Amino acid sequence: MCFVSQVDPARLDEYRAHHAAVWPEMLEALRDCGWRDYHLFLSPEGLLVGFVDVDDYEQVQAAMGRTAVNARWQAEMGQFFVSDETAPDEGMVRLDQVFHLEAQLADAGLPTR
Repeated sequence: MCFVSQVDPARLDEYRAHHAAVWPEMLEALRDCGWRDYHLFLSPEGLLVGFVDVDDYEQVQAAMGRTAVNARWQAEMGQFFVSDETAPDEGMVRLDQVFHLEAQLADAGLPTR
């Protein structure tokens, strides 16, 4: 699953600092709820692009919503986003995948190396 969101451009350094040292309890919750290969990318203008490998996004999102640490993390991170009062993990815009190299190579019978 891929998503975009908007971080306040005036607070990029703070946002980066928070993600350089994510709380161990939050890391464990993400892992235990089924988030895999989770990446965040941030542009100089504050565009945040995220990618995560999950079996069922709604299911892992609901599992995170049941953790106490997620509520604390979202409250802490909310100050960095340009949005209404929506929690950061609820204000993400999901993107549809339109191309995947390995899948098309496999469909064409070509090696992925």
